[in-house]
Amino acid sequence: MRKRQGATRHAELTINPSMNKRATTLWTLHLLLTLCCAAVFSACSNSDTSTQHVDIATITDKVWNLSQTHPDRFTLNIRTMTEPTEGIAVCHAETQDSYSRRQLGQVVFHALTHDGYVGGWLNTDKGLYYFDSSKLFPETALKEAIRFGKQNEQHSIFILSTQTNIPLDGKIAEVVERGALLVGTTGDYRPLSFREPDGTYWGFGIEIAKTIADALGVPLSLVPTSWSTLTADVLAEPQMFDFAIGGITITDTRRETMLMSEGYLANGKTILCRATESDRYHSLSDIDKPDVRVMVNPGGLNEKFANENLTRATVIVHPKNEEIPTLIAEGQADIMITEITEAPYYVQTDTRLAAPLLNEPFTHGEIGILMRKGQEDLLRMVNNTIQKMKSDGTLRHLHQKYELVYTY
Repeated sequence: MRKRQGATRHAELTINPSMNKRATTLWTLHLLLTLCCAAVFSACSNSDTSTQHVDIATITDKVWNLSQTHPDRFTLNIRTMTEPTEGIAVCHAETQDSYSRRQLGQVVFHALTHDGYVGGWLNTDKGLYYFDSSKLFPETALKEAIRFGKQNEQHSIFILSTQTNIPLDGKIAEVVERGALLVGTTGDYRPLSFREPDGTYWGFGIEIAKTIADALGVPLSLVPTSWSTLTADVLAEPQMFDFAIGGITITDTRRETMLMSEGYLANGKTILCRATESDRYHSLSDIDKPDVRVMVNPGGLNEKFANENLTRATVIVHPKNEEIPTLIAEGQADIMITEITEAPYYVQTDTRLAAPLLNEPFTHGEIGILMRKGQEDLLRMVNNTIQKMKSDGTLRHLHQKYELVYTY
């Protein structure tokens, strides 16, 4: 650090011979008092400076020792010597590119005079441990943190609770700047995503999306899509939404052209039939018969499953998924191909229906969130949010609320 330069001003005291003896005495006493005060002040200042140097050296030693056991990264409150578990850490530009033991002392000094946080991470490519003075924002202030990061010419910021690194030129910054998270959903898949006639949405997947929007600090805006146009809508230019949610099965085919999150709900193919005929169906072979009419919604994996596995049964494609259970109950078809996540809802709400193979699904998989490639920062955020929901019990609570099987 540079020492401040300044000129020293000298004051001259001139005593007029014509002044009387009393005045001369008063001036002399005033001068002596001024000099004594200056000496005391100087001594105190030197003492404080010495103490400050000792404190900085001690703190620097502690931070250095911590860095040796935290090669990935750390954020430390150097005033309390505790590691915060929540907040958004953003580096100050003044301490950028500090990686030596000597430079760490300068970082500590900056932190003590600013926000009190020091962060560090090991750059394995360069073999250097970088340190910085950081500002910690509440996790509800992502927009402010991003703005501060850009002002300080940072490449990214870091959310402590979910261990999420957010690049300031990525998708998350775009969503926050826009002020809304756009989520595509079909709205026809009870109890995961359903759109009421008045336009309101509810469901398990909708609540997952709301949790992610809350983590981003923006409102949730839902965009209609359909099973037959889902892939095209995800890949559309200009982009229609940031990701899609609601009964979307994780598959290798989808991962070839798009990104999918980790699973948040187990699923598998099963059937709905009329309760009066539930004893008729014990396996897939009982369904694949010429006199059985199977109804599916278009464009999704239910239609694909039916076409690949049912060669003798009559497959009927109906455009609206939410109408099929009622059509089955009324006798306009015999079987609905659906998921173990959807079937229980209809059995509970319509006594005319049954799901005899619910505990013996034809397939096993998971449901996740679908988005386009190039949004890896958003994918990390989504996965970390799902992980947090699993660890803090939020996901289990949602499974119980919607009476879904919890397997995590």
